[in-house]
Amino acid sequence: MSSPVIGSTRNAPPFRYDIVGSFLRTEEIKNARNLHVEGELTAGQLAEIENIEIGKLLQQEKALGLKAVTDGEFRRSWWHLDFFLGIEGTGKITLGGTPGASKEQTNRAESFRITGKIAFGDHPMVAEFRTLQQMAGETLAKMTIPSPSLFHFVQEYNGNEIYSDTETLYGDIIQVYRTAIQAFYDAGCRYLQLDDTTWGTLCSGRHRAHLRSRGVDPDQLAKDYVRLINESIAGRPADMTIALHVCRGNLRSTWFAAGGYGPVAEELFSNTNVDAFFLEYDNERSGDFEPLRFIRDQFVVLGLVTTKHGGLESKEQLIARIEEAAQYVDINKLCLSTQCGFASSEEGNILTEEEQWDKLRLVIETANEVWV
Repeated sequence: MSSPVIGSTRNAPPFRYDIVGSFLRTEEIKNARNLHVEGELTAGQLAEIENIEIGKLLQQEKALGLKAVTDGEFRRSWWHLDFFLGIEGTGKITLGGTPGASKEQTNRAESFRITGKIAFGDHPMVAEFRTLQQMAGETLAKMTIPSPSLFHFVQEYNGNEIYSDTETLYGDIIQVYRTAIQAFYDAGCRYLQLDDTTWGTLCSGRHRAHLRSRGVDPDQLAKDYVRLINESIAGRPADMTIALHVCRGNLRSTWFAAGGYGPVAEELFSNTNVDAFFLEYDNERSGDFEPLRFIRDQFVVLGLVTTKHGGLESKEQLIARIEEAAQYVDINKLCLSTQCGFASSEEGNILTEEEQWDKLRLVIETANEVWV
């Protein structure tokens, strides 16, 4: 029997064991948000409760031994819309409900649309990060926001009547993100993650066919989105780590896209100038590790532990999969995490808080056996 592949520990982001970002909302957060919607809590009172619950979360994250912590996205309703709606020139829209969907599901069919020239402006999430940074103390605080490519992809789908020229829109998106990155940096952020379901869509044969039916070339779109990401992060400070998290959907433990990374691997992995990729790899929908051969010198955080249910993976199987991935990427360029966060929206995934923490303990224990 061959000896296991063993790598070295790491004290800079991404860490050998890492997190994607969101956590299950506590009952206190859910109750407070409901009371706020009903007009029984002011925005200030809601923020006070959020601060208390985020403080508890940070204590749990630190006690677990995480080297980077987040606020669990406790102040957000959605992983992406809250950020997009904080950008000047955007507005919330309600999408048509799916036939047979429950009233709750229909009410949550929300998105955004461009309503005017976009700009980053005085975005509330900068102040929220500053608070997180203060609460985290000496521990590194990680910020998560949706990617610039997703901003374009969503607005394109919802219809854009403001920008008639794509390049002008790209230019304004780039400026929004350059301003955002500098604002978060000035607030103390040194670890930023761009969350992106666009690439999961571009991995899917069904979605690629749908794009072609609309006259969109998915391969050209991939090239355009790599350029959009690269130009958006081009001016980032040298001591800021930026990662790209690729997801195929995680809302309430569901998914919307399937397919390995093959269709986008060369373009995405060879040409995107991020420091790390967080890649979903928790089941067969994500394909095999062979597309990782296109990785240059970026880190790859393998999302091998699922957040879609509470069942625990086998540690031995996780180690075997890491060794398999190490055939394509140097073991010292690999890390481990869950495949996604635990709550892409405030409703959260179908598992308990205890199961959530058990998942993260498994990630840490496994990583500590692989990288010593």
